[in-house]
Amino acid sequence: MWKQLFVQTERGRFEVFVKGTGPPLCVTHLYSQFNASGDYFADVFTREHTVYLVNLKEAGNSDSVRSPYEFFMLETVFDLESIREALQIKRWIFAGHSTGGMLGCLYGIHASNSLDALLIVGAAAREYATSSSACIYHVEHPHYKMMQQFIERLKDPYLEENQRRKIAEERTKLSLYRPDHYSSFFSKPIHKKMSAARMNFFAREILQFDVTKQLPVVNTPTFIACGRYDVQCPLPFSEEMANFIPHAQLVIFEESNHYPFLEEKELFEVVIQEFLKTKCLN
Repeated sequence: MWKQLFVQTERGRFEVFVKGTGPPLCVTHLYSQFNASGDYFADVFTREHTVYLVNLKEAGNSDSVRSPYEFFMLETVFDLESIREALQIKRWIFAGHSTGGMLGCLYGIHASNSLDALLIVGAAAREYATSSSACIYHVEHPHYKMMQQFIERLKDPYLEENQRRKIAEERTKLSLYRPDHYSSFFSKPIHKKMSAARMNFFAREILQFDVTKQLPVVNTPTFIACGRYDVQCPLPFSEEMANFIPHAQLVIFEESNHYPFLEEKELFEVVIQEFLKTKCLN
């Protein structure tokens, strides 16, 4: 289990879960609500790092927003910086999967000096749903309607817990290279919910999101990973980020969809630790 902390900052109070030992590393996601059971992506780093798993505003027991603008990704970067400062951490690594990786792009653009490294997995630096029919959020994708139905049901705060878990499982299977391996990939007693308020705001913000032209200012070591068959943020978006971020390292996982850190777990852990030891621990 993860240790729960409440971090008071000048921008509000945040619920943070901590696990592991070693150099500090921050993980978050734009609309997930974490708890003491942890997170599969964050678990990857706990053997080598002290991992701070952050509930953003309107998620878990963190403060509510006082104004809608606080949901913006740029404001969220400022929130993370306030948490880092309150914890008296000079620099840390930021790791983000999916929308967490999108947030990572902004973190690298606006606060590279606070980062020892940036780890971006299965993400994009711009709106992806309408520009690629390979994306499951594109209206022409064969699983578009099914995915939308799952998302809307998961937003329901009154959804019975067993139903929530079943719907979440079916939703996740749409983003696996081998959906029949779901049970082995997701075998830990980890459970989390979705912040409907954050998800709804993200659905609007993403329509105008494009930071590709700003990526060249990122000056921290950057690792980008993507599954060859990612249906949420298809591979070309990771290739694009790698082309724009100076000296970024891109690793493509040939037998993965959206979860290479589970679908090719051993390989993922080897290459990412090799990157970190080479780029920022020497």
